[in-house]
Amino acid sequence: MIKYIALYRKPADPEAFDERYFESHLPIVASVPGLLRAEVAKVQNVFFAGFLGDTELHLVAEMYFESAEAMKAAVQTPEWASSGANLAEIGGMELVAMFSAEVVER
Repeated sequence: MIKYIALYRKPADPEAFDERYFESHLPIVASVPGLLRAEVAKVQNVFFAGFLGDTELHLVAEMYFESAEAMKAAVQTPEWASSGANLAEIGGMELVAMFSAEVVER
């Protein structure tokens, strides 16, 4: 299994960003073919203040796919492109760092 992870820095207006993110972006993400599940968590900075310098984290989104091949196919779909366009529209592209990671199961 592989997951695509998005780390979002705290936006200038967290409440407005959250409203747009949860109401418009996540439904588009949920429509991506091959996506097994998506989880979003609000970062609690109380334990790790200063961990990333002056960067204050806001959200972590994890999107799970069966395999690297399934994720590669998913990112070629119109739904994935639409989710990226929406993220840019709501101001999330300048807030996010994205990467993938293989889930280790032992």
